[in-house]
Amino acid sequence: MERSLNIFLFLLCLAIMTPTLNANILESDEYWKEERPEFDSYWQERAKVAKQDNHAAYFPDPYAVSGNFTASISEIIAGKSTRRNLGGGKGGECLATNPIDRCWRCDPNWANNRQKLADCVQGFGRNTRGGKGGPIYVVTDPSDNELLNPKVGTLRHAVTRNGPLWITFARSMLITLQQELIMTSNKTIDGRGVDVYIANGAGFTIQFIKNVIIHGIKIYNIQVREGGMIIDSESHYGIRTRSDGDGISIFGSSNIWIDHVSMRNCSDGLIDAIMGSTAITISNGHFTDHNEVMLFGASDSYSDDKIMQITLAFNHFGKRLVQRMPRARFGFVHCVNNAYTHWEMYAIGGSMNPTIISEGNRFIGPENKFVGKDQINAKEVTKREYTEEKVWTSWQWRSINDEFLNGAFFVNSGPELKNRPFSRKDMITAKPGSYVGRLTRYSGILGCRVGQPC
Repeated sequence: MERSLNIFLFLLCLAIMTPTLNANILESDEYWKEERPEFDSYWQERAKVAKQDNHAAYFPDPYAVSGNFTASISEIIAGKSTRRNLGGGKGGECLATNPIDRCWRCDPNWANNRQKLADCVQGFGRNTRGGKGGPIYVVTDPSDNELLNPKVGTLRHAVTRNGPLWITFARSMLITLQQELIMTSNKTIDGRGVDVYIANGAGFTIQFIKNVIIHGIKIYNIQVREGGMIIDSESHYGIRTRSDGDGISIFGSSNIWIDHVSMRNCSDGLIDAIMGSTAITISNGHFTDHNEVMLFGASDSYSDDKIMQITLAFNHFGKRLVQRMPRARFGFVHCVNNAYTHWEMYAIGGSMNPTIISEGNRFIGPENKFVGKDQINAKEVTKREYTEEKVWTSWQWRSINDEFLNGAFFVNSGPELKNRPFSRKDMITAKPGSYVGRLTRYSGILGCRVGQPC
């Protein structure tokens, strides 16, 4: 009787928690019915252009892109580059410990050559250039009081200019966005050298644009905002419905690179990529304190997400995370050399037959929990959602050279990765998860100081 009561109480708790644990507003049909009227003729035209750009950014052979990336990791760790590139910070050694960081962090003059960063992205977002070639725009004012005619020197003014810009910050600042920050193409937000916090307000919206780099900022406590009239470029403003509470929302966009961000506690997802977005790299991030971390593809009916290609590399998924690191529909996700140190439900999930290649990650399973005398565990890394096993056994979900600790395990499916048209430096050659501690050592925002290697 006592055991039955315990099980009943556990199931009741799950029933109460379900709306919270699966509450991403982007997956709601009601959200899309409300959102569609927002797309006036201006946004409809931008959507057409963005769709062409997204298809142009799509890689027909994603395995080759993944293979080239992992081969470069192996070369560095194997010592084909100088030992200085793997230094641990003692005796003036460079602090770069992975192939993206070693591209720029060893240069003491990085602050005078900021745009070199745009040459360092790898993975599916490797053609992203952000605001390279454009002038430097220095944010001097942390306010966000004018949504239609933003003040010169504010972040909103910077991201709504029409041409390419490399956006930096004059000093450390906390920016509380009054409404979602709608960006234009060809922008880099570069927080190196100061401490930039986006907090206690709305988040970033990357919608129907291309070529965006977000680097070196901290994003937390992002909230839903009610919308209204908001500027979205120099020449246009329009009515927006309520924002969804994402830290960074990527919507129908391509060539996006998010690097060295620290994120926690947003109302919806930390980073979501939906509606045909592709050519995205998310690297060197540190993520904590969140339920649904990353959603890639929001609707089972939106098959255009088949072109979605996303690289997750050198990220640290840290304390008090619950699920979705990521959760994918359709598309191709390459998770390489990430540290998964905490989750409460699962780490990697999906539906609608996405391809997920997990390579050289380190997974530390959570401790078992007890409800009364009943043991509940969540050591399985993977979760196929809303699909019978006879269906998902054909999905290509493969674990390659991952490291599993504290009972963690990955359920493979689909054919083994062999007899495929890989280059000689194929994806099998990457280093195993035992190297993840080194590769992710400096994830999150960095304490860069002008005149010194970062």
